Amino acid sequence: MAEEKKLFKVKIDNISVEVEPGTTILNAARQIGGDIVPPAMCYYSKLKGSGGKCRTCLVKVTKGSEADPRPMPKLVASCRTTVMDGMEVANITSPEVQEARKGVVEFLLLNHPLDCPVCDQAGECHLQDLGYEHGADGTRYEFKRRTFEKIDIGDKIQLHMTRCILCYRCVFTADQLTEKREHGILGRGEAAEISTYIHKALDNEFIGNVIDVCPVGALTDKTFRFKNRVWFLKPVDAHRNCENPKCCGKTVLWMRGDEVFRVTARKDKYGEVEDWICNTCRFDKKEAKDWVIEGPRAVERHSVISQGHYVGVTKPKDTLTEVLDGRKPKLLMDIHNVSEVNRPGIDLSAIQGPAHSDDFNKK
Repeated sequence: MAEEKKLFKVKIDNISVEVEPGTTILNAARQIGGDIVPPAMCYYSKLKGSGGKCRTCLVKVTKGSEADPRPMPKLVASCRTTVMDGMEVANITSPEVQEARKGVVEFLLLNHPLDCPVCDQAGECHLQDLGYEHGADGTRYEFKRRTFEKIDIGDKIQLHMTRCILCYRCVFTADQLTEKREHGILGRGEAAEISTYIHKALDNEFIGNVIDVCPVGALTDKTFRFKNRVWFLKPVDAHRNCENPKCCGKTVLWMRGDEVFRVTARKDKYGEVEDWICNTCRFDKKEAKDWVIEGPRAVERHSVISQGHYVGVTKPKDTLTEVLDGRKPKLLMDIHNVSEVNRPGIDLSAIQGPAHSDDFNKK
């Protein structure tokens, strides 16, 4: 009989949870869920080595463990710090953490352009959410913001380096998902940038997934560029039998009417891809007939995307008819009796060209 694993008991913002040894504070908080989950701009559970870059997930460890109850002297990155038995952590209950997070957001926004009105990531941008929750009213930065020479990395992906926060997600994705990686971090310090020595080199079959993992608008879909805003579109789950054995074929179609504007992978509530998809599904299959549509995508009600996304809506009842016990209300004036305009006997579709008053005066 296999021995049961000893679980560590951890308390985060006075809420207890039992997790396996080796679990990070961030993933322990995600098991609890809700507002106590620290934000994460660089950590990605499906990418090995991710995390520790953005510092937005800083938390305060007020008790190290049962064996050593001393608090940790500094704030720690919850995506990189593993839990100990008896550990106590403060996130939203710590003013120190909130102040530090506000400072981190200010640093992330130092060189970030005000592109939200034209950025395709607007409406689903994690940096927008972070700036709204923890950002200051204005910037104290008085110097010229850094700029980069525009690089063409391919015909499917658009790179805006001025929006990049150097989270390394796209680099890890290309390393671990594709057979070869053509882009990476070039330069050091303030001059560090996502780029490639060979232009138009990002053409791998799965390289389109860097668009989904990017938390900001640095990497966007060229085939969707400036075509629509995400809150005007209706996301629906769909699937197809993809020819690529590595592709799951399960996607989200962003539609307006019967037109498919873009195709993305399905994401969980933390914005992480559930299954990777190939470039064929993402860029080439833009017709509704190419897909088996499953139904509307469940959208978090706090998201701006949900403003026009109606699920389970029932048609309101005609209250006037109910008040009159099923009897239809009497017309105070029947317009057809007093006007010859739009008479029921005239077929508007049979009129050649625009309707004219003479069409209604014919006896």
